[in-house]
Amino acid sequence: EIPGSLFAIRDVCRELGMRACLCYEVSDRDGEEKCGEAIRENADFAKWAREQDDDMIRAMFGGHALFTLSDRTFARMVEANNGMTGFHIHVAEGMNDVYDSLRNYGCRPVNRLLNHGILGEKTILGHCIHINPAEMEILRETGTMVVNNPESNMGNAVGCSPVLQMMERGILVGMGTDAYTHDMLESLKVFLLIQRHNACRPNVGWCEDMQMLFRNNAAIGARYFRKPLGVLKPGAAADVVVMDYKPFTPFSEENIDGHMLFGMMGKNCRTTIINGKVLYRDREFVGIDEDAINAWTLEQSKKLWGALNRRSY
Repeated sequence: EIPGSLFAIRDVCRELGMRACLCYEVSDRDGEEKCGEAIRENADFAKWAREQDDDMIRAMFGGHALFTLSDRTFARMVEANNGMTGFHIHVAEGMNDVYDSLRNYGCRPVNRLLNHGILGEKTILGHCIHINPAEMEILRETGTMVVNNPESNMGNAVGCSPVLQMMERGILVGMGTDAYTHDMLESLKVFLLIQRHNACRPNVGWCEDMQMLFRNNAAIGARYFRKPLGVLKPGAAADVVVMDYKPFTPFSEENIDGHMLFGMMGKNCRTTIINGKVLYRDREFVGIDEDAINAWTLEQSKKLWGALNRRSY
């Protein structure tokens, strides 16, 4: 269901009052027709977003992992985008991505993206686990952003991203989930564990962990949204969460990071405000019939799984 999918998600985001930057992941896996539909959906939505200039809804041009994208498809993506926006693509998540680039295109993954004009200050590369120092330098020189997804990487058993080295080089690295979880505090906790385990050093990663989630993610958002994000000050987006959390040790601005890392979980959130609009108050959605939506979603999911598994529910 590719055509119109980004516009459908846009409509729901607007209805709920959510901020979003959307794209569809182009891939050669499902054949020529669907690949073309995905390219057109990205281009159509990017054009709409540019013309509307809505600071709540932005667009990127999506691509799946490099090993599912041919050079011909890359060329079509760049042509269809025509400089409208940046790209969002999974890079060197597993070594198969590296092998594919070397075997079929004669270069490493980041070099391949550079050759196609994919890199730049508005492009986000997911993962970047198996990249070497030369590729890191290319990312730094082009101002390309990277997003690390520690739980997803551990779940896929693909390795540990060299985030500490990338940040040492001045690459803007943010924190993500790759849809493995909806709880960013989970990513905060797991990032520290995997980086320390990988480095065999129990004293690394803390500062980078906090910087990625609370500073770098806002800096990434700033490359697409005009209103300042991630801060509480006049003129900034009024994005606020209120946590239901009882500290058992002193709590202040000096140690709030430790309380978030070791004490808080996503389920502690009791109120959520986006752009000044209260969407979730005292653990209840505002103006949304959650039970009705859940019932409809469950029914649709049963139909989908039934169709995929050739049986009815």
